[in-house]
Amino acid sequence: MRDQNKKKLKAGNFTTKLGYNERHARSGIAAPLPDIETFPNQYKGYEITIVIPEYTAICPKTNLPDFGTITLHYKPNNQCLELKALKMYIHAYRNIGIFYENAVNRILQDIVRACRPTWAKVTGEFAARGGLRSVIEAKYPE
Repeated sequence: MRDQNKKKLKAGNFTTKLGYNERHARSGIAAPLPDIETFPNQYKGYEITIVIPEYTAICPKTNLPDFGTITLHYKPNNQCLELKALKMYIHAYRNIGIFYENAVNRILQDIVRACRPTWAKVTGEFAARGGLRSVIEAKYPE
């Protein structure tokens, strides 16, 4: 049975007992989002922490809203994130069906692409749903 499930997962047609499938798992990963603008960094050797308490997206399975706080912590290299552009980028998630894990990793990927920091960490703390509260953390470099 386990080998059959692995084959189905590789083929992209896996469905769990609760109805989750490959389409749910990939949802939102490649969705178009606004660019994150940057500006030239004038100093070296410092860290930036940005807390965004208004994150929301849509669960791709239930179509219900997900709420959370996203915290970005990074050490800028040559570029810093422009906050208004970052806000517009984060708020665009409200119309996207995406799992927590994918959102946190996608945000990290897009931040790294935009400003090429020395290192970065994105933490998503999501509101409890069904009695469970999730905290997801992604780091660059790994």
